[in-house]
Formats: sequence, structure tokens, C-alpha cells
Amino acid sequence: MDLTPTPSQTAGPYLHLGCTKLHSIQRIFGPQARGQHLNLICRVLDGDGRPIPDAMIEIWQADADGKYNHPDDSREGTRDPHCAGFGRMPTDEQGVCQFETIKPGCVPAANGMQAPHLSVSVFARGILKRLATRIYFGNDPANAQCPILSVVPKERRRTLLANRDPVQPEVWHFDIRLCGDQETVFFDV
Repeated sequence: MDLTPTPSQTAGPYLHLGCTKLHSIQRIFGPQARGQHLNLICRVLDGDGRPIPDAMIEIWQADADGKYNHPDDSREGTRDPHCAGFGRMPTDEQGVCQFETIKPGCVPAANGMQAPHLSVSVFARGILKRLATRIYFGNDPANAQCPILSVVPKERRRTLLANRDPVQPEVWHFDIRLCGDQETVFFDV
């Protein structure tokens, strides 16, 4: 048997079959979870503003107290037992997917506290490895002191901000633009 590695592949057309059809997780937190419950609507767009109908979004986040559901988070305090902290959804024909979650708390960094945010991975055709970004909450006062957000050029920070729906305050909208003039800031992780 020949075990020669094959060349890298893009996510390809099987992404939805293998990763999302059977393994979608829309609700990141249960109804009893502590904190501000919200619906997050993500939209993935190409450089011309056209929807990407076959992308997959993964989200990892802390609970309302800033604790992660992960063994490496050994800080004092009890994590919310109703918190999975992870979600995964495919985009639909309009490039949209929706998550039911809560607004996370601030989490520590080496040089201060990070503003409430969601860590996001984007997978789609034509992408050889995941794109990593973050979603911060527009108008959150903690954004001004966040050591991670502060390294992003000021004129580009808006690409990382979710906006509250003016009619439905529990709904937040976030666009992920894969390229172009309004490209979302992606992190090299």
C-alpha cells in the first residue's frame, strides 16, 4: 500500500455533506444560560458583494462570565453548565447562517482584558485553510480598551463589529467579506 500524501485540497463541494449536514450546531447556549441572549445572523460575501452559498462558519466563545468550556481555561470561577461555547452552521443560498447564543464576557489577555467577542473560523470553496476572524459587538465600551482590537488599524476595525438590529434588539448582524475593499480583517493564527 502506498501512503504518499496527496496535494492540499480546498474545502470543495463535500464540505456540507461531511461537516454540516450531520454536525450543525445552531444553539451555542441553552435557554437557561446566564447572560444576554441574542441571535447572531452572519452573512458571507465575495469581493463583489455576492453571497457565498456553500461556506461554513464555526464559532467558539466564552460564557457570560468570560470562562471557556475548555480544560485549558483553569481560571477561578465556575463555568456556566448551560454553555457549550461552540457552534457550526452552513450558509444558505443567500450566504446567511444564524446562531442562537449569548453575549460573552470579557476574557483576559497578556496585556489587559479582551472585549466581548466570538472567535470565528470560515471554511469555503477556494480556501486552502480556515480563515480566522473575530466578531465584536458594536458600541460596546470594552472595545476601546481591547488589546487585540487595538492592533487592528482604526479604519478597518468596523469589519469586526456586529451591529444590533434597530427593530429587533436581540438580533445582531455581521457580514464576512472574503476579499475586496471592505474585506473582513482575518488573523494569522
